[in-house]
Amino acid sequence: MEQYDRLYRLYSEFDTERLRDHQAFVDLFPPLDSRVALQHWQEVSDALAEQRAEIVEAFTTDAPRSLATRPDVAAITEEAGQVYADIAAKASRDQAFTALDLLRTYERPVNVLVLDVDETLRSAGSTDNEIPREVLHLLTEFHEAGVPIVICTGQTLENVKGFLIQGLGSELVHSGTCSIVYESGNGVFTPGHGADSKQLLYEDLDDTVIAIFEGVRSRVFSDAAPETRRGCHLQGNEFNVTIKPNAATGSERARALIDDALVHQLDVLGAVAADQLDGDLDLDPVVAGEWARATYAAADPEIRGVLESRDAVPDRDLGNAPPALASLFERIDVAYYEADAAELTSRELTKPDGVDAAYDVLGIDDPFALVMGDSKTDLRVMQWAATEDAGIAAAPEHASPDVLEHVRSTDELVFDRGHAADTLRVAYALNRLAELEAE
Repeated sequence: MEQYDRLYRLYSEFDTERLRDHQAFVDLFPPLDSRVALQHWQEVSDALAEQRAEIVEAFTTDAPRSLATRPDVAAITEEAGQVYADIAAKASRDQAFTALDLLRTYERPVNVLVLDVDETLRSAGSTDNEIPREVLHLLTEFHEAGVPIVICTGQTLENVKGFLIQGLGSELVHSGTCSIVYESGNGVFTPGHGADSKQLLYEDLDDTVIAIFEGVRSRVFSDAAPETRRGCHLQGNEFNVTIKPNAATGSERARALIDDALVHQLDVLGAVAADQLDGDLDLDPVVAGEWARATYAAADPEIRGVLESRDAVPDRDLGNAPPALASLFERIDVAYYEADAAELTSRELTKPDGVDAAYDVLGIDDPFALVMGDSKTDLRVMQWAATEDAGIAAAPEHASPDVLEHVRSTDELVFDRGHAADTLRVAYALNRLAELEAE
């Protein structure tokens, strides 16, 4: 019987929704120190075991009668029955059939997870900015199945490491199969690998680029208007320059603060760049700031929209921009995250660079990743994986338009805000179905 027919039978003959409810309760709500709670947990656990046993029996006896007495066939089909029970307990009908479609398309399982955090695994709008327990539990299941986890984020290392240890446990984070690509690819931290555990990729950039980042970091607040100095702060990055609002992320107040900060950050970038080129270019810092604003407005519609709202788009023809200055701007990226951050990063170091370095440390020679993210920096990883035929991409429904366009044009793995678990369940089912194909 084909896999499609088996899945159809699984979801039509068994109450899989009730099974998933019981599995979620047992997984996420361990017995408490209460006789009543323990009794209820045990009742649900017993019901779960009974439901799973019915599926195992049904699919174990699915072998041809002429082979049913052979011990080797019995063992294989019983294992298959366990796989179908696992799939039904974790994935909905739609998720299981999506997994089967992916298996038919790519003919291989996911062997590494590459995951953004903010607005992907967790969401300020629907998960109180916490990674949901079901997501954390699914990640531990992938870990136990031997699938490495690469957290790929723009956040600082210490921040990411802290909440990962809190959510996943120190043992998993320090297992040697978990890597953190932080500050959008500037550094990689993979505990348990000796001298290779921490790689500071930004140290390999040339002196001019490093000096620009140091200059912007030192001047961005000292030269800022009082409102920006009081209302914003610098994220504690090792290299990137990230301005964050003191107001609640996503609020109107945060939006106004970050919009003003973005304009100021571009002006400071231009001025610092002009200082670095002083020996080659006699350029007024204010004019250099205008060239910076014109450059990044032309490159990014969101940035242009912010500058237009502040009447800060200069009347500059980029065709007349000083070549040395234009060349320098080509090496530096400015990212705008609405009501969240204005960030300076190096275009010579991106998330794909960090992920590639993480793969090297983890020993992943032939990756096929599930890449999950919401921003343009995540899009670079998705496109890199697609170009290398090394993964599939998924994004939340509120991701940036370019990300959604890429995801919908590939495998259409778009999930609701705060529901990253839905896509992880698809990947789980994909991997379990791949086990059956390998038998």
